[in-house]
Amino acid sequence: MPRPPQVADPHDGRRIALIVEFAVLFIAAPLLMRYAIFEHHVPLFYALPPVLGLMIILLFTDTSFRLKRELMRLFSFSTFYSILILFAIGAAIVVYAMAKLMPDRLFALAAERPGKWAQIMVLYPFTSVLAQELVYRVFFFHRYGPLFKSRWTLIAANALVFGFGHIIFRNWIAVGATVIGGALFAWRYERSRSFWAVWVEHVLWGWLVFTVGLGVFFFTGVANPSW
Repeated sequence: MPRPPQVADPHDGRRIALIVEFAVLFIAAPLLMRYAIFEHHVPLFYALPPVLGLMIILLFTDTSFRLKRELMRLFSFSTFYSILILFAIGAAIVVYAMAKLMPDRLFALAAERPGKWAQIMVLYPFTSVLAQELVYRVFFFHRYGPLFKSRWTLIAANALVFGFGHIIFRNWIAVGATVIGGALFAWRYERSRSFWAVWVEHVLWGWLVFTVGLGVFFFTGVANPSW
């Protein structure tokens, strides 16, 4: 007796489309931005908006996404306490490591260029962290979460692509540090589902990076007119 014809599962097509989209946005795009920055000296803040804009369009045309719902999710005192405790421990480790391994860089920016340091402290949370967390946590988890079968594979994938996105800085410290930071931020967001919780945590760690002297590893060297 002949077998009935197989009917294509529409979910398979959707999954394949998401995988291709994921590869384009989180693998191909950082590679293209790296090429544009270092081969054609395009400032980062000029190379980034097209990619960010496409992600925002995809997010806001998704009928299951509600920005208001995301922004209304605050976080508990216990979450805030956890953020502070982990940051205090991590900050002590980072400062100690800098004092031992790179003592000439420790607090160098704040001491030598206090105006630039203050500018970064003010602008960084709003010009960088907001965009990064919207893309790498809100957008990533909402759109690509269904591709992963467990919370830990989702967190690991998010950490890896977050680190990979920092290849534009062309040094292993930026990539390695952001893989670790990405794992922390992904874990925080997966637990709390609060954009604000992960934004606060990311801001604290970013401030630490630029204060202790690691910020030099997070510049492309191509002049950015907006900073």
